[in-house]
Amino acid sequence: MTITLRPAVESDQPLLFELYASTRQAEMAQVPWTAAQKHAFLAMQFAAQTEGYRTKHPRATHEMICVDERAVGRLYLDGPPDRLHIMDITVAPELRNAGIGSEVLSRILAEADRDGKPVDIYVETFNPSLRLFKRLGFHTASQDGFLLLLERPTTKP
Repeated sequence: MTITLRPAVESDQPLLFELYASTRQAEMAQVPWTAAQKHAFLAMQFAAQTEGYRTKHPRATHEMICVDERAVGRLYLDGPPDRLHIMDITVAPELRNAGIGSEVLSRILAEADRDGKPVDIYVETFNPSLRLFKRLGFHTASQDGFLLLLERPTTKP
């Protein structure tokens, strides 16, 4: 299994939407909406997230995570001078827990250590990936309701 990154392009939009929607499945299962209503809501939220990321993080990279050249996830990463900020990392549901996210995160942490920067990411308290971030050395820097800011300090000697 070869894991690579490539820039996201316009033709990736359908997959990017699917990845976003996959992160909201549990939430959508709780609402009594029709499939069409759920899709419309998710499309609106996806568009808002996309615009928000572009506005708040204009220098960020938007990349596709690929396994053997097949796009299977997304990585949005911002690199202010003092840190690396993971805006989003999502792997397709059928490939989660296969080591793909761990590999991508390990590369980010290696880059951060090489540059002497901490890494941070916002994660909900109920997000299953919280365990992965904890294993990789992230700790809770702050909490606002169910939203955690996780930070992993640099390990550069």
